[in-house]
Amino acid sequence: MKGTVIHAPYDVRFEERDTPRIEEPTDAILRIVATCVCGSDLWTYRGLNPIERPIPMGHEYVGVVEEVGPAVERIRPGQFVIGSFFATDGTCPLCQAGYPSSCVNRRSIPGAQAPYVRIPWADGTLVPTPGVPDRELIPSLLTLSDVMGTGWFAADAAEVRPGKTAVVVGDGAVGLCAVIAAKQMGASRIIVMSRHEKRQALAKEFGATDIVEERGEEGAKRVLEMTDGLGAESVLECVGTQESMSQAIQCTRPGGHMSFVGVPHGVSLDGRTLFYKQIHLHGGPAPVRKYLPHLIQLVWEKKIQPGKVFDLELPLDQVAEGYRAMHERRAIKALLWPET
Repeated sequence: MKGTVIHAPYDVRFEERDTPRIEEPTDAILRIVATCVCGSDLWTYRGLNPIERPIPMGHEYVGVVEEVGPAVERIRPGQFVIGSFFATDGTCPLCQAGYPSSCVNRRSIPGAQAPYVRIPWADGTLVPTPGVPDRELIPSLLTLSDVMGTGWFAADAAEVRPGKTAVVVGDGAVGLCAVIAAKQMGASRIIVMSRHEKRQALAKEFGATDIVEERGEEGAKRVLEMTDGLGAESVLECVGTQESMSQAIQCTRPGGHMSFVGVPHGVSLDGRTLFYKQIHLHGGPAPVRKYLPHLIQLVWEKKIQPGKVFDLELPLDQVAEGYRAMHERRAIKALLWPET
């Protein structure tokens, strides 16, 4: 088969790869129905993650089960399924405690921007949908594999509750999905930090009540002005840069909760600032598998439509254009169809 491989910064190719097969008794093979480019893929695309050899790309996926290993009990061929960006066993103490993304047997997904993918730990990783979805539901279901699940974790970790003010730092797909989550959790005010008109409009459609275009200290100052000089009870950091992390900390009121779900690059925290801020910090790789059953139901009942973050759809063999468009900020998120 052909799949997506990155060879060097800005060098993404759709080229011949081995067709995946069952390697361990707990594996499943999926036929990919839809996949996409993630904002975190851009760190590698831009050369901020080392590329020491050609790397198969892609960790977001929905698909139909083609084959399962002899030890797989819950998942059956023919099911339409969604899985997390990490394969997890579902049985270790950390999975049972609600942190499957830190599973002691965690595995990376080996290249889902392809027509087929092998999923390790199929029983612990994959969740079937109630039936085979209509095509219109597939984009929203696809977001659950990462960005919507990550946005939900951002809101959950920041203790968004009814009547609270939530600040979302970041207007990428994760930040926009975090707005959906904050709305679902009952925040009465949702402030989104964004400079991009198209993303601002989508944030408002998802439930944002206010937009702040300033960044850094000016952005934090504006949020403080909007919250009686105190800061917000819940702040959701969805980028992963030093500026976004510092801005999020400054926007959080003493005693408030701040989540951080953007993959950090070049981020350091000042202990003295944190000491006097007196805020709760909670973040890391989102435990997407924990949230999948609930999020699938919300999408299935059309209570949320996170698939609107996809503003570019391409055949899978045009994946390189998807990377370029997201890198150049011509697209929020690129959806890839193996079959058009």
